[in-house]
Amino acid sequence: MQGKQLKLLEAELWRAADQLRANSKLTASEYSMPVLGLIFLRHAFNRFQKVKIEVEKTLPVHPQRGIRPLTKKDFEEQNSMFLPEKAQFDFLVSLPESADIGDAIDNAMKLIEDEYDNLKGVLPKNYSIFSKDLLKELLRIFNKEVLQKTNGDLFGKIYEYFLNKFAMTGAQEGGEFFTPMSLVQTIVNVIEPDHGVVFDPACGSAGMFVQTGYFIESEGLRPAEKVTFYGQEKAELNTRLAKMNMTVHGLEGNIVEGNSFYEDKHNLLHGCNFVMANPPFNVDGVDKDKDVVKKDPRLVIDGKVNLPKNDNANYLWIQYFYNYLKPASAGSIGGRAGFVMASSASDAGHSEKLIREKLVKTGAVDVMMAIGNNFFYTRSLPCTLWFFDRNKENDEAKKDKVLMLDARKIYRKVTSKVNDFSPEQLQNLICIVNLYRGNTLKFENTVRDYLQTASDLANETAEVTAELQKTIKNIYRLVIPFFEKITKENNQVNPLITEFIVQTSDYLEVLKKQSELIETVKNNQGNNLISEITVQTKALRKPQDKLIKQLLDAISTAAKEYQLNKNKDWKELNVRAKYILPLLTLQQQLSGNPDEEEPGLLHETEYFYKQAHWLKSRFSDGVYTDVEGLCKVVTQKEIEAKDWSLSPGRYVGVDTATDDDFDYEERLNEIHIELEGLNEEAIALANAISENFKGLGL
Repeated sequence: MQGKQLKLLEAELWRAADQLRANSKLTASEYSMPVLGLIFLRHAFNRFQKVKIEVEKTLPVHPQRGIRPLTKKDFEEQNSMFLPEKAQFDFLVSLPESADIGDAIDNAMKLIEDEYDNLKGVLPKNYSIFSKDLLKELLRIFNKEVLQKTNGDLFGKIYEYFLNKFAMTGAQEGGEFFTPMSLVQTIVNVIEPDHGVVFDPACGSAGMFVQTGYFIESEGLRPAEKVTFYGQEKAELNTRLAKMNMTVHGLEGNIVEGNSFYEDKHNLLHGCNFVMANPPFNVDGVDKDKDVVKKDPRLVIDGKVNLPKNDNANYLWIQYFYNYLKPASAGSIGGRAGFVMASSASDAGHSEKLIREKLVKTGAVDVMMAIGNNFFYTRSLPCTLWFFDRNKENDEAKKDKVLMLDARKIYRKVTSKVNDFSPEQLQNLICIVNLYRGNTLKFENTVRDYLQTASDLANETAEVTAELQKTIKNIYRLVIPFFEKITKENNQVNPLITEFIVQTSDYLEVLKKQSELIETVKNNQGNNLISEITVQTKALRKPQDKLIKQLLDAISTAAKEYQLNKNKDWKELNVRAKYILPLLTLQQQLSGNPDEEEPGLLHETEYFYKQAHWLKSRFSDGVYTDVEGLCKVVTQKEIEAKDWSLSPGRYVGVDTATDDDFDYEERLNEIHIELEGLNEEAIALANAISENFKGLGL
C-alpha cells in the first residue's frame, strides 16, 4: 500500500484513535489495544471471507444433504482463522440499535479465544467501558472500503502508525520501532527461510514471521509443514500483538515474553536454521556485571565470551544472531541470519572492532547492505542489513568473500517522510545477491518477466493510443467544420479556435508517424520496439495533452460565446457524451490520473523496460560483476586493510557514470513532496513556538 491509500488508512486509524483519546482517560498504550482489537477482527474477517469464497467452490455436494457445511478445519488448511458467526465483523456492524455493542465485541473476543488456545488472555476485552455511540462509530470507520480491501501485514502498518503518532513511552527511547515492510521482505528474500527452526529474539508484532509465511506460500508450500516459528519479545503489549498477528495469518508459533539480554527462554543456542530480527539499536544500560551476561554462551566466538566495552547492546545482538545459528557439519546444513543494525555498528572501533574481526574471520559474514534514510516511520536514520551464512565457514573459496551492496540510492518516495523499495527495486537487489551466489536463474526470470510486462503494456499503449487518435480525428472531423461555419455566420474569428485548427494540423502529421510505429509493434514484437514505442509515445504525450486541453478550451469558449447550448445542430452532434468523455478516459489511461496516483500506461511501459535495462546494463552477461557505486565482492584481506570495516560505502566507490535511467521530472515531483512536508513541519513548529510564548505570557 502506498501514497494515497496509505494516507487514507492512516487518516481512518487516526480518527478512530482520536475518538478513544477524546472520550476516555486511557493512555496511548492502553487505548491502542482496543483499536488494534477491532483491526484484528476486521483483518481476520477479510481473510475469513476470502478463504470462505475459495473453499465453497470445492465443497462436496451430497445428493440428499446438499453442500457440506464449512468447518474449522477447512479454514486451518488454508492458513486462515475460523470465526464463529458472532465474532464476524459484519455481525457486529449489523447489530440492532438496542444491542449492547461493548458486550458483543467482548463476547466476539472470548469466542475467538475459545477457538484458539494460543490467544487465551491475549485479545482486548474491555469494550464495555466505551459508550455505545462511540463503538458504533468505530465499527463504521473500520468497515470502510479502504480497510475492507487492505491485505498483507496490516498489523505492521498499524504498529508503525501508532509508534509514529503516539510515540509510545519506552518504545522510541529504547530504539524499538517497527521494521519497515521493505526491510523485512529484503531480509526474508536474502536468507530464504524455507525449512526448520525460524527464530526472532526481538520479534515485535511478528512481521518477520508473517513475511516468511508469504515467502513459503509463494513457493507453493505450507508454512506449517516447513518451518517452526519461535519468538521472544520484551514488551507485553508487543507479545500480545505478535500472537494476534500470527493467528490472523493462519500461522502457529511459540511467542514468549522475555528480555533477550538476560533470558534465553527457547534455549536455541546453535539450534536455528534461520534467525531474523530488527533489534533495538544502541541500547544502553545492559547490566554486564550480571553472571548471566558475563557467562552468556551466546557471546562466545573463538572460544571465549566477548563483552563489548562500549555501553550499547549492538554487538551483544550481533553475537546472539551468529551463535543461534546451526554450524554447518558433514550431515547438517548451516544456518542463515539477516538482521537490521545501526549503520554506526559497521565501523565501530575498540572492543567492537575486535569482535567484528573475529566474525569476519569465521567466514560467516555473507552480505552487507547499506540502506538510506527515511525507511522507518519514527526515525530518519539510515541502517545496514547484515547477513550471516554459516555454510560458508567450511567452504574455503566462499569463506573469504563478502558481498558489499550499497542500496542507499535505491528507494521510492511513499510520502514526504517515508521511503521504501518498490517491488521491482527489491527484486533487483535480490537478483544481485543471487548472482553473487552463482544463481543466474533469478536474474534471467526477472529480466524476462520485466520485458514481457513491458511488451504487454506496449501493445496496450499502442491500442489505446490508436483509439485516442481515432477519437481526436472524429472530433476534428465534426467540430472544425461546425466552428468554421458558426464563425462565418457571426462574422468573427475566435483566436482559440484558430489556434486549435493550426495545432491539430501539426498534430495529425505526428499521428501519422505514430500510427506506423504502432502497426509495426502490433505485427512484430521485440525488445527494441518496446523501447521505441515507449520513447515515441512519451514524446507524443505533451503535444497530445496540450492539444486536448486546447480542444476543451475551444469548445468551452465557443459554447459560451455562441450559446451552443441553444443550438440545435450542436446538440445533435452530442460531442461531449460521444467523444469528449471517451477521449478523457483514453487520455487518463495513457497519462495516468494524478488524483488517484495511477501512473498510466506510458509510465508503466517505460518503468518495466527501464527495470530490465537497469539489470542488463549492469550485468550484461547475466553473471555477477562488481559495479562501481553499487556492489563489490571483497576479500578478508581487503576488509582488514580498511580496519575491519563492514560499511559497503567504503568499498563500492562512487558511481561517476551518467545515469540514463534518472527521471528528472519524477525527482522534481519528489522534491515538491519533500518541500510540502518541510512546510508542514515549519507551520507546526511556528504554532508550537506561538503556544509556548502564550504560556509564558509574552
